[in-house]
Amino acid sequence: MESTTEVLVTRGPAVVHERRTGAVGVGKHFQIASLSKQFAAAAALLLAEEGTLALTDQLVDRVPGCPSSWAGITLHHLLAHTSGLPHWDPGPGPSPRPPLSRADTVAHVMRLLPSTAPGQRWHYSSPGYVLTALLVEHTTGRPYADILRERVLGPLGLSRTRTAAPGHRDGTGTEVMDPSCLPGAGDLWSTAGDLARWARALERGHLLGPDSLRAMFTSHITPRIQHPMPLTVTGYGYGVFLGTLAGHPARFHHGDNPGHRSLLVRLPDRDTSIIVLTRGNHTDPYAVLSALLTTPALRL
Repeated sequence: MESTTEVLVTRGPAVVHERRTGAVGVGKHFQIASLSKQFAAAAALLLAEEGTLALTDQLVDRVPGCPSSWAGITLHHLLAHTSGLPHWDPGPGPSPRPPLSRADTVAHVMRLLPSTAPGQRWHYSSPGYVLTALLVEHTTGRPYADILRERVLGPLGLSRTRTAAPGHRDGTGTEVMDPSCLPGAGDLWSTAGDLARWARALERGHLLGPDSLRAMFTSHITPRIQHPMPLTVTGYGYGVFLGTLAGHPARFHHGDNPGHRSLLVRLPDRDTSIIVLTRGNHTDPYAVLSALLTTPALRL
């Protein structure tokens, strides 16, 4: 089974390299999986800027039905993966079989018990970003997807980024999960072009104010993880890893839903974005990135 892959490298607003393999054309939609977390972080930070939400707000005070064991967990902890909540364990994570609903996901998340006290250590937690989406909903009284579309996607002109499936078949034979069951954590479909615009517009302050950008791109804790080369990790902000690529400061994140993998790397000192999107299970985005470093496309 052939994988479908799109690779895009931009410098400034210009495309300097693009490549497509398999059944893919310009503007093809992909599930971006955990790259969705950057968008959830931005939505929460917008609410914090207007004063309807604060990074210090406790989850138990904002979202009905939270277990008492979650006392002390704040929005900051959710965004920085320091809430103490686990990833999908114990129990199975998202899978195309059997199909999960959003209600299933929320019910699963509400049963999770913290493994550490809030702020004690970094532990990657997609449930923390599901809770971020719920926090946005309960703060605004509106569906998270509507807030995302009106406050984040619309103002930046990201018309090809959405929470609903784009309405065409995969074409690779890969069973694809409906990501709408993962609000805030892995629910978005997008294109390489939209992701390049997103990374540059966000960095240039077209959505968030300076304080919010500083919070998003500041290392709040150093993850103790072995990250795939060629990227190195030095910290984690809000929805973004911080580190280096070929000696340059890098802001990046990966995504991995069943049948879809993604990688977005932003090099602020080179005004460069690198996007790798795949359908199928045979392409490693990090291997693609390593190969790119040997081509004239990056010239790092």
